[in-house]
Amino acid sequence: MLCWMNGQFIEEQDLRISPFDHGFLYGLGFFETFRTYKGKAVFLPLHFGRLLEALKEYRIQFPYSLQEIKQIIEQLNAQDGNEGYFRLNVSAGPHAIGLAPSEYVEPTVILFRKELPQVKRGTEKEAVWLKTLRNSPEQEQRHKSHHYGNNVRARMELPSLAAHEGFFTDARGVVAEGITSNIFWIKDGILYTPSTKIGILPGITRALVIELAALIGIQVREGSFLKWELEQADECFITTAVQELVPISHIGNVRFAGSEGHIYQKLHNAYIEKIVTNLGERNARKL
Repeated sequence: MLCWMNGQFIEEQDLRISPFDHGFLYGLGFFETFRTYKGKAVFLPLHFGRLLEALKEYRIQFPYSLQEIKQIIEQLNAQDGNEGYFRLNVSAGPHAIGLAPSEYVEPTVILFRKELPQVKRGTEKEAVWLKTLRNSPEQEQRHKSHHYGNNVRARMELPSLAAHEGFFTDARGVVAEGITSNIFWIKDGILYTPSTKIGILPGITRALVIELAALIGIQVREGSFLKWELEQADECFITTAVQELVPISHIGNVRFAGSEGHIYQKLHNAYIEKIVTNLGERNARKL
């Protein structure tokens, strides 16, 4: 599959980075994952903005505009005409061993692309409480960074990410987030989700769901919650930029409404309508 790196289109098997890249040596890099709808990455400006915030904090320059990235996405999708799963990856770039640089002016920028997996909307997953604790971010707000060892270790606890999602708690026992997702649950008609103040990733889809809930009159409570509070829920779902809103059928012996959840359905339909609006389409059924 064709990818793009530092201004050039390159076959994935031919991609190469320097062993002196500080993304490799020190894990200094950030990324965004997203998908296309009818060839368009509808929420790309939000992902792009979040990426730039992380790069600015770590003094990594980004030499491409949003419009340039959009054009590259279109060209990569054109190779097979299908929807794409994308990862925009920016690492600090090659420098000598040691922490001498005070800024990084020649980053390694790669746009990975693969065909989007076909998963039916509303396909449920089973949740598992992880033994691995969620680590604390290096800064006030968590960035989507190459420091992914905590997530990888947690993934090893699951047989598969296709049918399961692991739920982190932090060192205090507070519900945090999924391995690759943000967590929501519903109790008595109220939508609950962990606050970003406890060190979770401020997910793009998470923020959109909170916005949509407010618009359609669903009360939202963000805060610090313990496991038993989630286990009292009527419904539970997770959010990711690629899989949208994914209903959770159960966690341990605790069962939820899953794909039949009324508020889950209402929010997922609202999310699809927002995508359709951004595409300029009239009929949500086209998606």
